[in-house]
Amino acid sequence: MRRFLLSLIVLTGILTIGYTVGAGNYLSASSVYVHEEIPKSPFKKADTIRLAMTGDIMMGTTYPDTALPAKGGRMLFNDVKATLRAADLAFGNLEGTLCDSGVSRKTVSKISYAFRTPTSMSHLLKDAGYDFLSLANNHSLDFGWVGMKSTEHVLDSLGIRYAGVKGRKEWTIIEKNGLKIGVCAFGHNHYTVLHTDSAAVFRILTAVRPKVDILVVSFHGGAEGRTRSHLPYGKEMFYEENRGNLRDFAHYCVDLGADVVFGHGPHVVRCMELYRNRLIAYSLGNFCTPKGISIAGVSGYAPILTLEVNHKGEFLQGRIVPFIQRWGIGPRVDKTGTVIRQIRLLSNEDIPGNPLLIDKNGMLRRKK
Repeated sequence: MRRFLLSLIVLTGILTIGYTVGAGNYLSASSVYVHEEIPKSPFKKADTIRLAMTGDIMMGTTYPDTALPAKGGRMLFNDVKATLRAADLAFGNLEGTLCDSGVSRKTVSKISYAFRTPTSMSHLLKDAGYDFLSLANNHSLDFGWVGMKSTEHVLDSLGIRYAGVKGRKEWTIIEKNGLKIGVCAFGHNHYTVLHTDSAAVFRILTAVRPKVDILVVSFHGGAEGRTRSHLPYGKEMFYEENRGNLRDFAHYCVDLGADVVFGHGPHVVRCMELYRNRLIAYSLGNFCTPKGISIAGVSGYAPILTLEVNHKGEFLQGRIVPFIQRWGIGPRVDKTGTVIRQIRLLSNEDIPGNPLLIDKNGMLRRKK
């Protein structure tokens, strides 16, 4: 009966709710999200699960010139791997391709970049502890579909899940500790699953939600640069490209059943919000981009967000683990807590009435 009701609601929503495809008109979806019983797992379900999330990863590039870290990048994740590995699942954004040849589909300039990370460095991602990497970004097709297929093949060989490319792998489900965790990824480029396409967001989330215990949404969006730390209201434009109405998008995802929403794309950290007792991180910035991407000032803030949720996806607590990137070296421990202060400030200023409390040590709790 509940399956019938969900199917009826989804069909009714598609026919009558009145979304404008591509316009990013996210209406309240609380009336269309229905919890459905999950088939029993043969394993005992954990009461809680710990997640770790990071922003952009581009370990080095051989295009148009070679810009690689020393010693094949073996030291890149030294300071962060303990935190990533301690989580039950770790997520990030792969900002570029994993391939060894090919001609870029882009004209490289001061405002256009192409990233080609050697496949010989790919094992570092697995060793660091990543379980999922988003491909829904503006660099995953830098070397065309040959580069895309190479990236997918490498990640498959490592056992790292991925999603976010339209018509290929739009979402994935990972089983951990008896729980099924669904992961979706959205971007702003034509080959990604668009977060500006509200009908696509509706289609995917309502398809995945009944299949899983916990639903995680990753997105690449927002204008870029050191002056873009604050989260604006309304649509963001960058070089005449629609980078999304991210407040509405994130809230819409939670209304449709997402339990965690985390973003990247502006190359700086942004605020965090607790909405309907689900955590939203609007941008985790750059994380491991030692060469080829500016890490000056706020662009070098590289936090890991660790998060504990219960088996229903409800927020329990979290922590901002502070790191700052060093040129050519990667993320290193931020002993001053600079990134914590930045996210605290932005969260207080940009989210009026935010029920999320971030203390000076980076601990995340719900305000009493």
